[in-house]
Amino acid sequence: MYAVKIMTKEEFEKRLVYSLEKKYRKQLWSKFVKGINEYELLQEGDRVAVCISGGKDSMLMARLFMQLHRYSDFPFDVEYIVMDPGYNELNRKKIEENAEKLSVPVRIYRSEIFDTVNHIDENACYLCARMRRGHLYSYAESLGCNKIALGHHFDDVIETILMGMLYGAQVQTMMPRIKSSNFTGMELIRPMYLVREADIIAWARYNELEFIRCACRFTENSAEKEGLSKRAEVKKLIAGLKKVNPNVDKNIFRSVENVNLSTIISYHDGDEYHSYKERFKD
Repeated sequence: MYAVKIMTKEEFEKRLVYSLEKKYRKQLWSKFVKGINEYELLQEGDRVAVCISGGKDSMLMARLFMQLHRYSDFPFDVEYIVMDPGYNELNRKKIEENAEKLSVPVRIYRSEIFDTVNHIDENACYLCARMRRGHLYSYAESLGCNKIALGHHFDDVIETILMGMLYGAQVQTMMPRIKSSNFTGMELIRPMYLVREADIIAWARYNELEFIRCACRFTENSAEKEGLSKRAEVKKLIAGLKKVNPNVDKNIFRSVENVNLSTIISYHDGDEYHSYKERFKD
C-alpha cells in the first residue's frame, strides 16, 4: 500500500500560487486583469467589496483580487464578504473551510433571504437575486466600499445574451460595470467577465478543491436542481453549437459589441424609444 501524502498549508499555498501565476496564468490571471483594464472596472482609491457566494467562481475571484491587491501599482482597498442568506449547516461550514484553505480573510454576515422567498411560488429566483444584491450593496456601503464585485464569468455573459433573445424577446447582455440606482455612488463590477468557466473548473480540479453549488432551499426539490432550468438549456445549446462551430461562443459575445443600429428595427435607450421609421420621416 502507498501512503497518501497530505500537503501542509504552506505547501498548498505554494501550489495555489503556482496555479495562478504559472499553470493557469494565461487562462485566469491574464484574462482577469484584461477585463479590469478593458472595462475600466477599478480606479485609484476604490474600496471594493468582493462578494463570495461560496461557489468556484467567486472563490477564485477572491484569490485573484488578493493577488491583484498585492501587486497593483495603484492603491485600492478590498473587503471579502460572504452573505449567508440561510445556508444549511453543511454549506456554511464548507464556505468557511474553503475560505480558510484559500487564505481569504472573509467577513460573514447573516440575512434571512431564504426564509423570505421560501414561501413564494412565482419568480422566487428573481426576487432572491434582487434581495441578495440589495443586501450586498447595503453591507458593502456600511464598510465604506464604493463597489461590489460579483463572480459572473464569460459563459454567464453569453448564456444571458441567448436567454434574452430566446425567452425574453430582447437583445441585451450582462454588463461588466453598472451604477447602482438605489445606492448613491455605488457600482457593481464583474472582473471575471472574460474568464471561461472551463478554465475555472480546471483550476479547481488541479488544486483538488470542492465548492458548493446552488444552495438555495427553493430549488432543492425543483426542476432547476435537475438541470432543467432555462440557463441549463442554453448552456447545452451552446455546447452543441460549438461542436459545429468552435467559435460560436466568441461570436455570441462579440455580437453585442458590434450592434449596427442602422439594421435594427427598433431600440430603446432607457425610456427613449427609437424606430427605423424615423430615418424615413423626411
